Amino acid sequence: MSILSLIVGLIVIGILLWLVNAYIPMDGKIKNILNIVVVIVVVIWLLNVFGIFGHLGEMQVPRIH
Repeated sequence: MSILSLIVGLIVIGILLWLVNAYIPMDGKIKNILNIVVVIVVVIWLLNVFGIFGHLGEMQVPRIH
């Protein structure tokens, strides 16, 4: 994924989140939860894009018998 498509994706996500927050009437607690969920998903997506999140699955936990 190129840096340009990454930036465009972040801009689109930001604009969509702003539109939802500005124009869809909902309780403030629900908006806060929505914002937190979107931020967590974007952070996980960025970690996956940069290859950091993919290596977490390679860790092995030692077994104790």
